[in-house]
Amino acid sequence: MLRAAWRALSSIRTRAVPRASVIGLSGEGSARPRSDLWGLQPKGLLLQAARGYVVQKPVQPSRDDDPPLSMLLKDYQNIPGIDKVDDVVKRILSLEMANRKERLKVKQEQLMNKIVANPEDTRSLEAQIVALTVKIRNYEEHMQKHRKDKTHKRYLLMSIDQRNKKLKNLRKTNYDVFEKTCKELGIEYTFPPLYYRKAHRRFLAKRALCIQVFQEVQKLKKQKKALKAAAAQKQDQEGTESSSKA
Repeated sequence: MLRAAWRALSSIRTRAVPRASVIGLSGEGSARPRSDLWGLQPKGLLLQAARGYVVQKPVQPSRDDDPPLSMLLKDYQNIPGIDKVDDVVKRILSLEMANRKERLKVKQEQLMNKIVANPEDTRSLEAQIVALTVKIRNYEEHMQKHRKDKTHKRYLLMSIDQRNKKLKNLRKTNYDVFEKTCKELGIEYTFPPLYYRKAHRRFLAKRALCIQVFQEVQKLKKQKKALKAAAAQKQDQEGTESSSKA
């Protein structure tokens, strides 16, 4: 931020004054303000340059499946005579004046009615995927406004991982419901990558040591087997010799 302000100052600085003039003395012409004397511009240009450095990305537009802001809340929809109420009262009781928690609740209920067979069953896989999708969209809108919020970024990544696990389980158990859920929610499911581990020096040294220990153990086992076989063969020879002498 300071670098950007300094660059803005250097770009808008005027030529340096060759000779310092005393402010207000006669014979030196009209008195100039100190900002002009030292080659500085008023504060407005500096603030504009500093604010221009901080440019936020535009907020994501509303989705097609989002409920309209003019829709009344669920508690006030079935009240008799609500259609005859003034427009100002309707606006107060609508989603436009509701808090974020109520909006998310309405979005989740709409998606539940569209996807889940029994909307009251919130423990099914598709219902959990819908709830996580609403939460993920909320986190994405928040991150568009506050890009440096690391806590919500962590929550966003955790929610995406949870949804991927549930999508994987749903794909294994009920493929038709999986396809319908992905189509309605606009999810592009991709197969997770195979497990891989970065081979650093400590891992390679440990692996080489384990392989060496395994090979030594196998050699010892072979030697023990050979000794046992030799001892058994020797005992058989001694038994045959004693029987022949008798």
